[in-house]
Amino acid sequence: MNTAYGTVTPTIARDVAAIVGAHHVVYAEPERLAPYGRDESVEADGGRPPELAVRPGSADEVQAIVRLAVTHRLPITPRGAGSGLSGGAIPIHGGIVIDLGRMNRILEIDTENLMVVVEPGVVTSEINEALRPHGLFYAGYPMSLETCCIGGNVAENAGGGKAIKYGVTGRYVMGLDVVAPSGERLCLGGKLVKDVTGLNLLQLMVGSEGTLGIITRVILKLLPLPRASADLLCLFRTPREAIAAVPRLMTRTGIIPTAIEFMDRTSLQASCRYLNESLPCADAGAMLLITVDGNDPERIVDDYERIGEACEAAGAVEIYVADNRTTSERLWRIRRNVAEAFKVFSPHQSLEDIVVPIAAIPAMVEAVERLSATYGVPIPCYGHAGDGNLHATPVMNPGWTLERWRETLPRLLTDLYRETARLGGRISGEHGIGCKRKAYLPLVLDAGTLAMTRAIKHALDPLNIMNPGKIVDPEG
Repeated sequence: MNTAYGTVTPTIARDVAAIVGAHHVVYAEPERLAPYGRDESVEADGGRPPELAVRPGSADEVQAIVRLAVTHRLPITPRGAGSGLSGGAIPIHGGIVIDLGRMNRILEIDTENLMVVVEPGVVTSEINEALRPHGLFYAGYPMSLETCCIGGNVAENAGGGKAIKYGVTGRYVMGLDVVAPSGERLCLGGKLVKDVTGLNLLQLMVGSEGTLGIITRVILKLLPLPRASADLLCLFRTPREAIAAVPRLMTRTGIIPTAIEFMDRTSLQASCRYLNESLPCADAGAMLLITVDGNDPERIVDDYERIGEACEAAGAVEIYVADNRTTSERLWRIRRNVAEAFKVFSPHQSLEDIVVPIAAIPAMVEAVERLSATYGVPIPCYGHAGDGNLHATPVMNPGWTLERWRETLPRLLTDLYRETARLGGRISGEHGIGCKRKAYLPLVLDAGTLAMTRAIKHALDPLNIMNPGKIVDPEG
């Protein structure tokens, strides 16, 4: 696979400007290019600013830029909001960043087919805001729905708090328009609930992290908006008690909650401090935030009462019910801001994204506690306990030097991922591999799987210009 890249020259910059307009191009301006060299992943190494950033306004412009890049063998990095947590949208080899933020239109709300057609730069929360008057919603949203773009969600196959009931992004992607690494335009899928016509290239693109093409249009399946919902805030004495309750809730109540979120005491307190929020749970060692929704308000009451009884039987010391939108948003805002709160606490941390079978969650939490003690590194833990996706977050010990942290973290992560694999898990449930976790893939994927991944990349991108340096390298 060819990895000899060209350089963006002033002539190439003028050619790009001729495609999109000079005011949508950033070139030879280090301060303006610098933000494109990072995302929200604190410990993603290897990135650097691009030589040029461009903001196309249409699929035609994206195609023209890719064809120009092919001609000059320039590496391309697709980018949405830059809110990723795996280094997926930061350049490894410089080249061109294609910022899709201008392509931010909701093109069609098809109420008859229960589909919505959007451009990749639409902020995810805006989709449901537009759908609410129609009594519909898009269910595959991630936790960072107010900051991320739908194109990035599709590229990462992002998940979120409601995945336990509704699944992740890929379940709702019915169609994609993609500019391939060759510069060709692909139209995959459509407004079809069933389609087995040829290979499933649509789902190949979902979760490919921009390594196989650039998404320019998305068709999403919609669902009727639930008429009622409620949240339970369940407090436990210890994280072990809280997390051990999750498999029991799933198997013994006969109810599939919309969400089961877990926060240990450190995570909860950090987020409350960050938001200047207070909850009646200062003495709790951990909490579960459980959501149920549906169309029958009486059934919702019955569901949350049965879940509350099950939590009490599992050791919950207090249970609070939030049955209105204001109170529910107050609780979910605390959960959504845990990651931001830890960034304030320490700029040096590694937000991890491990996922294990639901029954293995208690054992995984115990393994995290052992690793924290072994390495002397705080590892607060929170996440989507109902689907086994935990955000164990090693945070640099305040007494350490940066050099000691950078020497210790790779060894800690290796042990964390080995424990995850031992329990039947994987190293990313929703944030992706990018450049941050690329070196650790052999811990959880066999050699044949990695070879097939490289073969697909080589077949579709023989010049290795489409988001190079992510997921796998050209050679093992």
